[in-house]
Amino acid sequence: MPTTPTLTARLCALVEEAAGPRPTQSAAPAPVVLADRPDGTVVAFGGLVAKAHPPATDAGTADLTVRLRVAAHPRLAGIMLAPLAPGGLPAERTRDVRPLRLDGDRPATLWPRGVPVDPDAPGSAPWQEAGALLAGLHSVPPDALSAQLPGPLPAMRGPAKAARAVGRMRAALGRGAAAPALVAASGAAEAAWATLPAWCRNEEPPEPSRTGTLCHGDFHLGQLVRQPGTGGVWQLIDVDDLGLGDPAWDLARPAAWYAAGLLPTASWNTFLGAYQAGSGTAHLDPWPRLDAPARTLTVQTAALAVAKAHAAGRSLDEAESACVDACGRIVAAAAPGQPDETGLRLDLP
Repeated sequence: MPTTPTLTARLCALVEEAAGPRPTQSAAPAPVVLADRPDGTVVAFGGLVAKAHPPATDAGTADLTVRLRVAAHPRLAGIMLAPLAPGGLPAERTRDVRPLRLDGDRPATLWPRGVPVDPDAPGSAPWQEAGALLAGLHSVPPDALSAQLPGPLPAMRGPAKAARAVGRMRAALGRGAAAPALVAASGAAEAAWATLPAWCRNEEPPEPSRTGTLCHGDFHLGQLVRQPGTGGVWQLIDVDDLGLGDPAWDLARPAAWYAAGLLPTASWNTFLGAYQAGSGTAHLDPWPRLDAPARTLTVQTAALAVAKAHAAGRSLDEAESACVDACGRIVAAAAPGQPDETGLRLDLP
């Protein structure tokens, strides 16, 4: 559901104020709404971006403040885009990096505006740079950040996001009669969800070996931008799910796309090769660790697809259908009497 005009207007005012006065009334275009979703509204003006995050309690705002400070930390320079302090001041010039409050419980943040990946040019997608950036992020020791953080690093929110996606699908199908194809698709997603480990469903904590790495928590190509003036260097954006967790989760969405037939083998190999070269893991088979997170991201993608298609009164598109089909293969592979396989063979057509 779109946010209220009041919130959008206040976000526009925030980014305009941070950008400073215009030379004339017509010298610059009006703020542009880049996204307006339940999980965030993003407005751009000139070289700045303002984001309204989901409603948050005081504890949630405190966690967001920690995440902002992580992105602003010198150890993350060149890896994550640093936020701006209130008023648009660069993070390196102040320690006052924190969210502002909009409409009571909506925290808002300011960022430099970057150039995103072109969705219409998949052949030029920066998979190598993405793999290298994630390897760099995962190599940052959490202890090296703690002295400059106002509180403990929160957990990476990947499993929580997956559980919310399934909840969103269930809620959507509870509103109005759903098309038979969408009911069947939701059944496949639910059945695959039931096969996943409890920690992937956010029902219990993960084992300690999956909790100690600094992770992005919601990586996909939309989380990359190039900032003008940096020579075209790609950086990660979006701190909402940043935290301590399993590094395999950050590789899981590309792995799920690859296993569903949506990501070409060459792109997957480029991404994985760059990650393994940067993380020193080229000698390891990634799939035993990737398997459960990749299955989870497959179900998450399918669940969101069903929810969105039902809300829009449309059918699933080809990519969405591929994720639903992959859910069916996950269920089939988990059936009694099937070999306990893991990894690549399990989800490929």
